[in-house]
Amino acid sequence: MKLAVIAIGKPGRGPEATLAADYAGRATLAGRALGLGPLELVDLEARKPGKAAESELILKAAEGAHLIACDERGKAFSSRAFADHIALLRDQGERRLVFAIGGADGLDASVRDAAASTLAFGPQTWPHALARVMLTEQLYRAVTILAGSPYHRD
Repeated sequence: MKLAVIAIGKPGRGPEATLAADYAGRATLAGRALGLGPLELVDLEARKPGKAAESELILKAAEGAHLIACDERGKAFSSRAFADHIALLRDQGERRLVFAIGGADGLDASVRDAAASTLAFGPQTWPHALARVMLTEQLYRAVTILAGSPYHRD
């Protein structure tokens, strides 16, 4: 199952972008034997301002995929439960799993409505660049949990 993180905005060249790319690379390498990956980072830039324009881009990029919307009102998973959820989707035959991160104003309701589920990193609001890092790290962690690696400790 291919994995993708679709995010509104450009991460730039800062340490957050480097860290997200590093975790995506690690997840891609570790996930091959498990039928997970590659993990692609997709950055979208809306030509028009507002959540409606951003939602059009997100929904187009996620077309045909199992979409999970990252939203503070979503479900919070433990790392192990998150890994199990990903494995279940893979085992059910999903071919592509996409996580959507909205812009500065969050996700439009149309993206949340189209999503199969939602994911929260807690009740706080996180900067866009840090949300990408946290999500890619959790995807890497999920892959290592499924592989039986000692990276995650309960």
